[in-house]
Amino acid sequence: MSVMSNEEYVESLFAADVDLNRAIEGIRAKGMPEISIAPGYGRLLTLLVQASGAQNILEIGALGGYSGICLARGLQESGKLLSLELQQDYADVAFAHLQQAGLGDKVAYRIGDAMVTLPELVKEGARFDFFFIDADKGSYPEYLDYAIKLANPGAIIVGDNSFMHGRTKDPAENGNSVKAVRRFNERMATDPQLESTILPAYDGLAIARVKG
Repeated sequence: MSVMSNEEYVESLFAADVDLNRAIEGIRAKGMPEISIAPGYGRLLTLLVQASGAQNILEIGALGGYSGICLARGLQESGKLLSLELQQDYADVAFAHLQQAGLGDKVAYRIGDAMVTLPELVKEGARFDFFFIDADKGSYPEYLDYAIKLANPGAIIVGDNSFMHGRTKDPAENGNSVKAVRRFNERMATDPQLESTILPAYDGLAIARVKG
């Protein structure tokens, strides 16, 4: 009998989550990429939002709404989640899943290239208390730049897939996306504006607090 991995053991301790399982099933049924944040890190997102008292969250990359559910669950009654999504059909799926989870009133979507929307948010004077970055990996360094520009003092920035399934720590891997995530990880670790850590479970999760 094989021994469970650390991640498998942790997941065995928690009851099934109806809303998140529905999101996973919906993503699969639509033929969308099955690349949502790991369950353990989804629970961590909820806890981080709750602990930080965030009122305004910016999510870069909605996919099918799994992470959106985790983020919105942590919000106080007046809190709001703005999710940037390239594809309208993905945003529609995500919104349906948040509605089914009773969280539809907490989320709004802006459709299009995030590298177009983010400068618009800067011009609008938008500010956020919490950021979750989980979109195209090649733009991670730029997403971090904009998160810092849009951050309130003390804001939390979280980026998923720090390891890219082992590729970021493999010196033989030098594709553009890999190099971009390496730069993202390095800046999260060294930028004097940030206090940070990178969690090594699942596919890696970078977490930073913007100094205020």
